[in-house]
Amino acid sequence: MKKFKMGMCGLDCQVCKWRVPNNCGGCKETDGKPFHGSCRLASCVKKKGLEDCSYCSELPCSLLEEFSYDKEHGDIGMRIEVLKELRDLRK
Repeated sequence: MKKFKMGMCGLDCQVCKWRVPNNCGGCKETDGKPFHGSCRLASCVKKKGLEDCSYCSELPCSLLEEFSYDKEHGDIGMRIEVLKELRDLRK
């Protein structure tokens, strides 16, 4: 059974359609440079010293919303909901 692997932005890496074709190593595993250079979201998380966006007091910020609702690469807000659930589990 595969272990759930989540990007810093809350994206489920196991179902990401961009992972395999782009040989993505995962943002956490590649220090924020999954396949196309530095990821702006991963850079933000790292700059704040967080594990992922669920720890951010600004959740959901405009940058996360930009990624989540992007017409080509977005997930219509699913990653934001995952991050909110993770945040709420820690309360």
